Amino acid sequence: FFKSLVAGLAGAAALTLVHEAARQVVPHSPRVDVLGERALAGAMRLVGRTPPARRRLYGWTLVGDLLSNGVIFALVGAGPRRSVYRRGVLLGLLNGVGSLGLGSLLRLGRQPNQKTPVTQVLTVAWFALGGVAAAAAFDSMDGE
Repeated sequence: FFKSLVAGLAGAAALTLVHEAARQVVPHSPRVDVLGERALAGAMRLVGRTPPARRRLYGWTLVGDLLSNGVIFALVGAGPRRSVYRRGVLLGLLNGVGSLGLGSLLRLGRQPNQKTPVTQVLTVAWFALGGVAAAAAFDSMDGE
């Protein structure tokens, strides 16, 4: 369990690093962080709390992304070791495709630039990369 969780967090960290680095330099970069900010602010309002300033909201959103994606990517450890990379890619692809529809499903709107096919492909590809990173981390720790 512990190895899976650490591997999941490693995959989530890789995904977050790619998102954060790319949003600085890549036009039409995926902006799932914007959906996270909207979700967190909405949840806070729902329970009667005022959302913090944007900078702090952004920080909390990153923490939430790391934790939620870490839990999802931790599933790379559930199953036979020989298929850990297959599970990593599948988890990443499903998470990426899911993130494309999550905003409208939760009535958060679309992420900026989501209509651009390049952004959609990058979103799914980067989540898949996070899944592969989780699988690689799990594989490197699991020597039994």
